[in-house]
Amino acid sequence: MVHVLRGLATLLGLVVLGALWPTVAHAQSPGALATGLHISDGRLVEGNGNDFVMRGVNHAHTWYPGETQSLADIKALGANTVRVVLSDGHRWTKNSPDDVASVVAQCKANRLICVLEVHDTTGYGEEAAAGTLDHAADYWIGLKDVLAGQENYVIVNIGNEPWGNTDPAGWTDPTIAAVKKLRTAGFEHTIMVDAPNWGQDWQGVMRANAQSVYDADTTGNLIFSIHMYSVFDTAQEITDYLNAFVNAKLPILIGEFGGPADQWGDPDEDTMMATAQQLKLGYLAWSWSGNTDPILDLSIGFDPTQLSSWGQRIFNGANGIAQTSKEATIYGGTNPGDTQAPTTPGTPTASEVTATSVTLGWSAATDNVGVAGYDVVRVSGTSETKVAASTTNSATVTGLTADTAYTLAVYARDAAGNRSARSATVNVTTKGGSTPGGTCSVGYRVVGEWQGGFQGEIALRNTGTTAISGWTLGFSFANGQTINNMWGGNPTQNGGTVSVTPASYTSTIPAGGSVTVGFIAGKGATNTAPTTFALNGTTCSTT
Repeated sequence: MVHVLRGLATLLGLVVLGALWPTVAHAQSPGALATGLHISDGRLVEGNGNDFVMRGVNHAHTWYPGETQSLADIKALGANTVRVVLSDGHRWTKNSPDDVASVVAQCKANRLICVLEVHDTTGYGEEAAAGTLDHAADYWIGLKDVLAGQENYVIVNIGNEPWGNTDPAGWTDPTIAAVKKLRTAGFEHTIMVDAPNWGQDWQGVMRANAQSVYDADTTGNLIFSIHMYSVFDTAQEITDYLNAFVNAKLPILIGEFGGPADQWGDPDEDTMMATAQQLKLGYLAWSWSGNTDPILDLSIGFDPTQLSSWGQRIFNGANGIAQTSKEATIYGGTNPGDTQAPTTPGTPTASEVTATSVTLGWSAATDNVGVAGYDVVRVSGTSETKVAASTTNSATVTGLTADTAYTLAVYARDAAGNRSARSATVNVTTKGGSTPGGTCSVGYRVVGEWQGGFQGEIALRNTGTTAISGWTLGFSFANGQTINNMWGGNPTQNGGTVSVTPASYTSTIPAGGSVTVGFIAGKGATNTAPTTFALNGTTCSTT
């Protein structure tokens, strides 16, 4: 999604964000509610009134129409929502009604809420090839027969990032007109609108005009989408923006965001995810796979078993999808009046303990309606981390570190989201691990350069047959390069010599798998790539 930041480098330094973001007026309660997913008291809820918090990713369907398996893969990793890239034909090949109907059917088959968006509007006013919101609205109207009756499952995102950095004040009126056009055409879906400034609203236009846009929707079923990349590189900017909407009871989510640093800054994805969880707001990470700049690929080559460090962060990190996602109740047949939690599961027992995994089993819980599944958590003092989920009374926990003690427990949950008390704990120590010698390869590349600095990436692959749990990668710079920050690893540098240890979500490299480490570094006139890399003291091959 790096293309959406075009022009930001010259404009970013001109504005103090807080000075241009006035307080948003308080939203009024909507009059008539739409069928299915709708807005109530500033929040997105399902047709039965249950709160729905989106936890998912973006998928570039229009550019990779053959990668339909991705929806099942995204669901298997715990997402409850997918935002699907479509084209209205203005800039890319138009997605036909049959194709869109198939996408919706596959979302439903995989128990995902489907956010559909037209991407051709990206950067209008600055990007010469971009289309208008009015053209996008006409496309949606042409799909009305396909989308009617899908209000429980589909949200219509009129146009992606529909204004660039040129005169972003021009965003408001076309957005209002497009919303009205869809309502006049009879659409009852929740409508999503993206911000100007390539989605990042760094000049505060959407924030200042959110109330008037919201009021233009006669149903009150409109949600705002902010895209957070390097504009949002401090916690204050993130919390101020999101809280302004929440305090005004104007519905909002993070419709796209990235974590890896770029030449404009280093997004604070930890605060984005933590604040979204605290405020119970949705987030949709960019993007599953196929980016022209692969630093933002969550999976490598559309392979769900090859998550990048960014993918590991989103799916398995703190406040990530595996920890926080809850399936839409429309798929669980839940009774919104069900408030009774399941009984406590039995104390888990451990078997098949290896250096990196353990299998747990426990006595099943019971429930007045039915147990929908179980969550396995790691207990550390007063904190918990979800490490596995299962629909049966057993689960295998993977990605553990060799020769390490773990305390594990289990919760039961029902379809209404009620959760049992935590089971008694079981203590498990993984077996000692060994790293085979000479079973690694390293790919090093410079992603981008500018005067005085550059962005680098290291892909570390385990070419052996045994998982590598815990690692140290050593290499040397020859021209005085200095690492300033890093994601996916923790660097220590002494002169030109660099030693990297893993982040929590890159600590295990499965057999045949890989992890990616990215960094921003300073440089002089010369930027020669390191020639030798050693993993745990053993020299790796280079690619």
